[in-house]
Amino acid sequence: MTQELVIVGTPQYPLGGTLTLPDNIVQPVPAVVFVHGSGSSNMDEKVGALTPFKDFAEGLAKHGIASLRYDKRTYKYGFKMARKGGITVKEETIEDAVFAADMLRKDSRIGKIYIAGHSMGGMLAPRIDAEGGNFDGLIIMAGSLRNFEQILKVQFADMLSQSKGIKKWILEKQTAKIMKGFENLLTITDEEAKTRKFGAGVTMYYFKEMESFRADEYLKNCEKPVLIMQGDKDFQCKAEIDFAAYKKLLEGKENATFHLYENLNHCFVPAIYDSIAAGAKEYKTERHIGENVIKDIAEWIKEA
Repeated sequence: MTQELVIVGTPQYPLGGTLTLPDNIVQPVPAVVFVHGSGSSNMDEKVGALTPFKDFAEGLAKHGIASLRYDKRTYKYGFKMARKGGITVKEETIEDAVFAADMLRKDSRIGKIYIAGHSMGGMLAPRIDAEGGNFDGLIIMAGSLRNFEQILKVQFADMLSQSKGIKKWILEKQTAKIMKGFENLLTITDEEAKTRKFGAGVTMYYFKEMESFRADEYLKNCEKPVLIMQGDKDFQCKAEIDFAAYKKLLEGKENATFHLYENLNHCFVPAIYDSIAAGAKEYKTERHIGENVIKDIAEWIKEA
């Protein structure tokens, strides 16, 4: 395995990245572009003691598959982007993923190129493909067909049900304030949505714009190979809601493959807790993605 440090992104927002290559390349090898979940994140998608993208990259290289991962734009330039008047999904995620795909196409060592989007990255993967990614296949890891308002409602309800006393009272106030921003979001003007603050340099226009490009509309017309993956102990995107929705949408489509993993969490490592209230603790213990998950991706790519 060889790891090359590269620069990904636009001249205005250059991002540190790593191109991981298998050993002894004699002909073009398939490659994966990794796309982060929500929030700012480094190229390894580090959360607590977990590094999902690093695990995937190194594991896939052993199966003869290259990959490109890079720091998310808001990880390095979040403050700069926020000062310009609010962050959009296109600026935060889509542009760099398309740039990464184009970068790999110029590398003679690379053959077919796939997108592997995790969480929000999985939600955006069909749009990224349609807006210039032009991938040979889509890997959606712990994604959702719901919008952010629907996801947050369920997450807050779970947290409130697991809280009590003053902690619950504070959480109720915070929840009400956040959810108020979503009121009539799809019917108000873009200008008004840009005046509603969400936090961390994000306005409600971020979610309004995202809702205008629904993943289900792209996926139901997609003829490319699609791999849907999720852990059954995921308390951020729920298997009984989200994985089930993908299966229903893509039912009967021969291009769709599904893998649901027993006792794995949102980051595809063994779960410790089964409650979103314990989310911070869930990611503090170092664990790594198992070979069974990596092998499933590798075999799917080779057969796609």
